Amino acid sequence: MILTVTPNPSLDRTYEVRTLDRGAVLRATADRVDPGGKGVNVSRAIAAAGGRTTAVLPLGGPPGTLLAALLADRGVDVTVVSIAGQTRSNISLAEPDGTLTKINAAGPALTPEEAALLLATVRGHASAAGWVAGCGSLPPGPAGTWYAELVAAAHAVGARAALDTSGPALLDALSAGPDLVKPNAAELAEAVGRPLATLGDAVKAAEELRDRGAGAVLASLGADGQLLLDATGTHYGRAEVPAVRSNVGAGDASLAGFLLAGGTGPAALASALAHGAAAVQLPGSVMPTPADLDPAAVTVTRELPLDLPLSEG
Repeated sequence: MILTVTPNPSLDRTYEVRTLDRGAVLRATADRVDPGGKGVNVSRAIAAAGGRTTAVLPLGGPPGTLLAALLADRGVDVTVVSIAGQTRSNISLAEPDGTLTKINAAGPALTPEEAALLLATVRGHASAAGWVAGCGSLPPGPAGTWYAELVAAAHAVGARAALDTSGPALLDALSAGPDLVKPNAAELAEAVGRPLATLGDAVKAAEELRDRGAGAVLASLGADGQLLLDATGTHYGRAEVPAVRSNVGAGDASLAGFLLAGGTGPAALASALAHGAAAVQLPGSVMPTPADLDPAAVTVTRELPLDLPLSEG
């Protein structure tokens, strides 16, 4: 079972528009509302693939109630930590060429008591999990070391810990020894404090994160593919995508695919690529099912094109 923890979940409302004209009245050609937040999306992708998952979430107000109900409808077990604040709502505007404009709310502040209860709830459920995945930004309130405490809580009961966060929250957690971190290109560049112009630069940056405590690094490089550095070696992969419809949650689907395939090695990287590629071809933040995957579109190699220019990072 894979336990996900999303300290700052959301309702994600996506509107598809023909073109984004600033100051105009726009009419959506389609719209949908989905449970949101990086860990929420990971759980949704695991459930869509037929895997077992529990999402631990701090929820409050009517949006929190709706979010929990939407997750239950999608087959995700939810453990709710009730908070006084109201769960945030995010807006995405998707254009036909795949361009996405997002407006993310800050989210409610967690009191020290709520942050402590969220961590205690994770401790109470982690013993039943193979992986504990802490995902997303920290809301106002919790200390910057909160993710480091999450990693320690997972390790204390024998679970592996994966983190998909960024900035100080990521850096502060490295000393706790997360088994996996999953930055995108911009987050990886931020973590090492310099731009990444080539795949070789990304490899060196990922090596630095491992030197600082990360057991493995799975780096999403957008259209340039994904990079994995772990105990099995260094691997690079890409997936052919005919057309991008929405990239909301694609990185989260990728993490789910990686964990579902064991969380290590080239086979897990191939699964991550297949899930991420399938997700970008679906509307909003819809998570792919096994029928949506195209393993034949994925290539993984240990022969790294180190001079490959990166379009992100």
